[in-house]
Amino acid sequence: MSVKKKYCYTDNSGQDIYLFTLTNLSGTEVLITNYGAIITSFCITNKEGVVNDIVLGFDKVEDYTNDSYLAHYPWFGCTVGRNANRIKNAQFVIDEKEYLLSKNNGNDHLHGGVNGFDKKVWQLIKTEETPVNSLELKYISPDGEEGYPGKLDVTIRFELNNENELSYEYSAYCDRPTVVNLTHHSYFNLNNGAGTIKDHEVRIYGSSVLDQDDNLVANGDLSPVANTEFDFHEFTLMGERLSKIAEYDKSFVGDKNAVSLSLMAEVRSAISGVLLQVYSTEPIIHFYSGKWIPVITGKKGIRYGPFSGLCLETHKHPNAINISHFPDTVLRPGEIYFTKTVYKVFT
Repeated sequence: MSVKKKYCYTDNSGQDIYLFTLTNLSGTEVLITNYGAIITSFCITNKEGVVNDIVLGFDKVEDYTNDSYLAHYPWFGCTVGRNANRIKNAQFVIDEKEYLLSKNNGNDHLHGGVNGFDKKVWQLIKTEETPVNSLELKYISPDGEEGYPGKLDVTIRFELNNENELSYEYSAYCDRPTVVNLTHHSYFNLNNGAGTIKDHEVRIYGSSVLDQDDNLVANGDLSPVANTEFDFHEFTLMGERLSKIAEYDKSFVGDKNAVSLSLMAEVRSAISGVLLQVYSTEPIIHFYSGKWIPVITGKKGIRYGPFSGLCLETHKHPNAINISHFPDTVLRPGEIYFTKTVYKVFT
C-alpha cells in the first residue's frame, strides 16, 4: 500500500498542480489530481494480470484545461459543487432573500456554474497509508462565488482499501445559510475505455424517477419506473435499451429508507468480467448515459465520443432548493454537511 505525490505544473495563478497515486495490495491504482479533485485513472488488474482503467480521462493533467476540451465540456471525473445538477432559472430564495446564480445551461444553473469546484485548485490537507490509503483535499469557496451566499469550507477525502473499494467523503461548513449538494462525476467504461457502454449491463435500485422540464430540470413530480424504459431493477443491456430511447439523463430515487450507506446501482461487462457497485448515503443516483461526450482523444490514444462512458452521480434531489417537498439542501452555520459514496469493484 502506498500514496505517492507527483508535481505536474504550476498554473497561471502560481498554484502547484499535483497528481496523487493511491495503490492497494491488489495492485489497484487510483490517480487523483488537486485540479478539480479529478479522478484521472482507476486501474484494476484481473486474475490474468491484465490492467483495466475503468474511468475516462486524459494521460496528462494539463489536458483537462485545454480550450478544445472545455469548449464541449463533459466534466470528466471531477468534483461538482456547490450544487450538482440543475437549478431552475439560476435562482433561489433563502430566508426571504433572493439569490441569482450564474447561467451556464440556457436559462438555468448547472453543476456549480461557469467556474465551479471542478475548475478549482484544491489544497492538500494530508495523505495517509495506514490503516488505508487516503487523500484529503480542501477548497474554500468565497461568499458570492457563482452567486452563492456565504463562505463554504469543503473537504473531500478519498480512500482506497484492499477490498478494491474507492470511496469519497465530502464534509463542509459555512458562515451564512447557503445551498450545498455535492457529487463526483466519473465516467465509467469497464472495458479499459474502449468501445461504448452499449455492451454494459446496468442495474439501478430505484423505483421512481424525478420528472423534468424540457431543459432536464427537476419539476417536483415523481413517476414510477415499473413497466417503463426507466426500470433497471434487473440487469439491463444498454444497447437494447438505447435502441428504444435516445439517452438517459435522469435522477432515480433510491430504494432506501435512511441515510445509511446503501447499494444504489451496479454495472457489469461480459467482455472484461468487471462488476462495479455504487453505494451512497445520498437519496438520488443520477444516471447519465454519455450521449453528449465530445469526439476527443483520451487516455492511451483512445478516441472517445457519444456513449463512451456512463455516469452514476449520487446526490440529493436536484433543484430541491426551489421545491418545498424535496429534501432540504440548505446548509446553515453550525451545521456540518456530510456525504459518502463507495465504488466497489469485482474482477
